[in-house]
Amino acid sequence: MKWGLILDIAKALMLARMKQTLVAATGVMFSITMFVALLGFMNGLNTLLDGLVLNRTPHIRFYNEIKPNPNQPIDLNPDFQNSINVIRSIKPSTSRLTIHNSESIIQTLQNDPRVLGVSAKISAQVFFNIGTIDLTGVVNGIDVDQEARLFAFKDYVTVGNYQDLNQINTIILGKGAADRMMADIGDVIQVTTAQGNRVQLKVVGYYQSGLGDFDNTNSYASISTVQKMLGEPTSYITDIQVKLHDFNQAPAMAKELGGIFQIDADDIQTVNAQFETGTQIRTLISYAVGITLLVVSGFGIYNILNMMIYEKLDTIAILKAIGFNSQDVNRIFIVIALSIGVVGGVLGLIFGYLAGLAIDQVPFETEALPTVKTFPVDYNPKYYLIGGIFSLITTYFAGFFPARKASGVDPVEIIRGK
Repeated sequence: MKWGLILDIAKALMLARMKQTLVAATGVMFSITMFVALLGFMNGLNTLLDGLVLNRTPHIRFYNEIKPNPNQPIDLNPDFQNSINVIRSIKPSTSRLTIHNSESIIQTLQNDPRVLGVSAKISAQVFFNIGTIDLTGVVNGIDVDQEARLFAFKDYVTVGNYQDLNQINTIILGKGAADRMMADIGDVIQVTTAQGNRVQLKVVGYYQSGLGDFDNTNSYASISTVQKMLGEPTSYITDIQVKLHDFNQAPAMAKELGGIFQIDADDIQTVNAQFETGTQIRTLISYAVGITLLVVSGFGIYNILNMMIYEKLDTIAILKAIGFNSQDVNRIFIVIALSIGVVGGVLGLIFGYLAGLAIDQVPFETEALPTVKTFPVDYNPKYYLIGGIFSLITTYFAGFFPARKASGVDPVEIIRGK
């Protein structure tokens, strides 16, 4: 049987039941619209929430952890090597926080093709002296340009210019710390290190990450400023932060390079496993809700086609009586179902995109996220592709069973019944 004739008959049957056809197409359209809009919105939120931490977290962090020496004197004594030695109140070893031979390590990492960039860092515990009150805090000495390139540092500097940190004796305060000290831009604050060194630093900006506890204690200065504060040489580095081209390589590389350099190494998956788990759960919920909508719309199409078959039994009998076989009838109703899926799916994708644009314009302003002005939406083409394919699959199976029922109609019994 020619496909042109089958398409014409399918079209005639749909037009004869136009209201039901429109209802079915609208159901598919609504499902696809909500599927695309929901996934775009939820994954936009996932990207925003994870970015609050993950964007500023190195894929691999190298550092020296202060811990007790595993080789205690009693264990080295041959008289006690075969004994069970119980040692209490072991004190940390006298090893320093600084990374030995840091310049050579950084050079080696920069030459590694798997590495996107390397940024040195110093973390210094300090007291901010406000009159007779001392506030505890952390001043992070950073390579300003590398921090901006690799960790989006400039996006979180809400007031001031981050490049002013390249000047000696300047500091960008966490917004919470600045509020507690009532420090304005241009003010000079006094900072005391844990070693007792006192320095005066000029406030050149505010940093706001969106994490209140972090902003209450953390501030930023250049590496040279922090080295001067601590009275350390220019080779003094406590952390080496690494960004990779593929962060999935981080666990293996951290183990490999940590053993080579003989320093401690943390990878992003291990340190922030809870964020990845939260993202996966939220994404799973989004897909589950969206697919449920599509399945529900499929049942609607199934019911409508069933009713259409019941009402068009005489038409089906006539078609089979004039030469249409069961396969032709089956194709007619499959074409009807797929036509509803294609029309509803295309309209759903269009309206889903427009819904995403509308959500993207809704104001979302909060003091915790000063750089975010509207709700975030992810326009990943993957969601549109999944929605389009799933709408065709759903509508095909919604039409398959009614079509099989229609193809099994006995024209003799129908005509005799009439």
